[in-house]
Amino acid sequence: MDEKTLIAKRVALELADGNLVNLGIGLPTLVARYIPAGRHVFFQSENGIIGMSGPIAGAENPDLTDAGGNPISALPGAAAFDSAMSFGLIRGGHLDITVLGGLQVDEEGRLANWMVPGKMVPGMGGAMDLVSGAKRVIVAMQHVAKGESKIVKRCTLPLTSVRRVDLVVTDLAVIEPTDKGLVLKETAPGVTVEQVLASTACELIVPADVPAMAL
Repeated sequence: MDEKTLIAKRVALELADGNLVNLGIGLPTLVARYIPAGRHVFFQSENGIIGMSGPIAGAENPDLTDAGGNPISALPGAAAFDSAMSFGLIRGGHLDITVLGGLQVDEEGRLANWMVPGKMVPGMGGAMDLVSGAKRVIVAMQHVAKGESKIVKRCTLPLTSVRRVDLVVTDLAVIEPTDKGLVLKETAPGVTVEQVLASTACELIVPADVPAMAL
């Protein structure tokens, strides 16, 4: 499978029955495709919907989109509301999990994911609120981009929040930020611990036994 599918499948296993989950723009939106059978997860978009699902071909509605402007559909029983209510849910700590993409995560578990200096961006959007307000924050991203590791000793890009994220899932590994540092929890199928270490620009805590990702 390709790298994005592998990441999305692994992240999907972290979502429990009944969770209220926000998926960030880009790679994180793929997670919804791989929810295990029989597990019911409620997806929220910060532009104001709980109970969204994938688009229905031929039935797209410009008023029914996710936060990135992509067409979606609404499941029976879905709720729509304004942005004030949506961000009240996020800032009030009612969101169980948010899954966000990342540009960098440092050894303290801090995320930078909203801008590259010198490039035009419309703004941070809801990223700061999501990282600060969700009960659990999962970062889904490639381990290396343009030849440089995205797991770094200290973020050189502007931080999204000073809060430590809860889990990082890449195409090479599953990493858990802790008080003691970044712990290597799993490796991707066919990837060795040595390959993960060589592709990481900071120290990782490596347990005696590091299993392969459960997919």
